[in-house]
Amino acid sequence: MTRFLITYHGMPYPEPDVIAATRGALRKWAQESLGQALVDFGAPVLQGGQIASGEPVDAVEIDGYTIIEARSLADARTLLSNHPYIALGGTIQINECLDL
Repeated sequence: MTRFLITYHGMPYPEPDVIAATRGALRKWAQESLGQALVDFGAPVLQGGQIASGEPVDAVEIDGYTIIEARSLADARTLLSNHPYIALGGTIQINECLDL
C-alpha cells in the first residue's frame, strides 16, 4: 500500500465552535468512507513562517492535512471523491509519499 498526504486548500479558518461541529462530521465521514485506509486523521494547520538558505519559494496556504493508504493514486482519488471539504468549496491536493 502507498501512503498519500492529503492537504486542504482554499477555505478560511473557521471559528472554534464551527471546528468542533465540523470535526465530528468529518470523523464520521472518514470512518465510513475511508475505513482502514485512514492512517492519520490529521488536523487543521496555521502557517508559522518559512526557513530557507536563500529566497524562500512562495508560501502555499494549507488549511489542514490527512494521511491515507491506497493501492494507487486512482484508488486514493476514488476514496476522496465524496469528501465533505470539496462540497464546501475547498480543494484537496493528493501527494504520494515516496519510500526512499
